[in-house]
Order: sequence, then C-alpha cells, then structure tokens
Amino acid sequence: MTKGFRPPVLVTSAAAGVAVIALFAVTGSRLAPYDPGQQDLMRGAAGPSGGHWLGTDALGRDVLSQLVAGTHTAVLGPLCVALGTLLIGVPLGVAAGYRGGFLDAVTNRFADLIYALPALLLAIVVAGVIGSGYWFAVAVLILLSLPAQIRLCRGTTLVQARLPYVEAARTLGLRTPRIMFRHILPNILPTVVTTFLLDFVGALISLSGLSYLGLGAPPGTPDWGELLREGQSLLAVNPYLSLAPSLMIIATAASVTLLGDRMYDLFTAGTDRR
Repeated sequence: MTKGFRPPVLVTSAAAGVAVIALFAVTGSRLAPYDPGQQDLMRGAAGPSGGHWLGTDALGRDVLSQLVAGTHTAVLGPLCVALGTLLIGVPLGVAAGYRGGFLDAVTNRFADLIYALPALLLAIVVAGVIGSGYWFAVAVLILLSLPAQIRLCRGTTLVQARLPYVEAARTLGLRTPRIMFRHILPNILPTVVTTFLLDFVGALISLSGLSYLGLGAPPGTPDWGELLREGQSLLAVNPYLSLAPSLMIIATAASVTLLGDRMYDLFTAGTDRR
C-alpha cells in the first residue's frame, strides 16, 4: 500500500482495537460480567439473551466472559514469541551484518536450517508429543521465527555499515558495540518494530491453531482457540461461541498489522526528513 494512503479512521480504529485488546489482556477476568468458569448445567448451551449477550456454551458458561478472560492467554504467548525473537534475533542480526566473517557465515547457515523446517507442523508435533506443551510450543515458535528477524536486521545493518556516519564513528575510535547498538540500531528501528509486530501476529494465529487442535492452552483455561474448537459442535445452537473468538483473532491480527504499517511509515518519514 502506498505510504500515507491509509485512511486516518482505519488507523485510529486499529489503534483503538489494540488498546482494547491490551486492556482485556491486562485485566483478565476482572472486566468479565461473570466468572468465566461458572457453570450452569441446567441452562446448557443457549443463544444470546439479556443476561448473556453472546449466549452460553455446553456447560452453561457465559461466552462473553470467557472471551474477555481468554484474551490474556491468547495474547501472552504471542507476545512472548515476539519478545523472544526480538531479544535474540536483533543482536545476532546486527552483529552478523556489522562484523561479517565467521559469525555471519554461522548465522546464515543457522537461518537456512530453520527456514527448511515446517514451523507450524513442528510446533504441533512438539505440543502433541509433550502433551500440554503450550510453553514448549512458544519456545519452538521463538526458534522458528528467528531467521526473519536475523536476516532483516543483517541486511539493513549491511546498508548502514557503508554510510559515512559509521565511518566517522570508526575514525573517532568508538568501540564496536557502541557503534552497533548506539548508532546503527536506532537507524534500523523501523525494520525491528515491524518485524516484531509481524512475529506477534504469526504467533497469535499459530498458537490459536494449536488450541483449536487441543494442543494449546491447558484444559479449563479460557482461550480463543479453545472456544473456537468447542463451538464447532454447537453451531446450530449458539454460533457465537465460534464466531466471536474467530472475529477477535481476525480483528487483533488486522489491527496490529495496520498499526505496525502506520508506525513504519512514521519512522521512515522521520528518517527521510533527516
């Protein structure tokens, strides 16, 4: 999409959506109208009503309460994946791009190896073999998300390393770590931030898929993927049990992507003005 073409209302809506998701993730079940685990077996699965805006599931639990409470689990894992990828991939990518040589060769071979692995399939196998392996799946997704962050940081660092300000820093005798992380890193920040947000979106979809397959969040934990799986057999009774978490996943992924795209435009616009 052309820079500056996105309608302001779209960006504002995306920012508002991210803010609401963040609020739900932090507050957890405190904003839910009911206890997410409260069962009403006499009521069972039912459609929307005045007391239950999104209806109830097979155990009579309020769907809206589970949706709000499940935001914490749905967002926490992807955030850990994105942060882990950021903390490991950025230093490796910057160091490989600036230092070159053996470190660059090893880093590239590592990235090639990881790229050859089917990410989601491997996460499914790990979660399935270990059992309730949600956090193991998070660790696997961190490993599988590293190559993109490493290669993008390496490529942008190679470009920056040839610019006059880096040559000037070397001439002044500045130490290599300071040049890499005090001078080069701020100039590749748009790439770092954008990749961080894309890693979050990819992990959100992957971990929701694992929960849908019954390999994600532990049983009894509110989670969007788990709600989607439970609602599959109750579409005729209460379609909102599947529709609501599906829309939450889509809305979160779209909002984060749009917001990241806008942030990239702002960062690069500031760079162009300099």
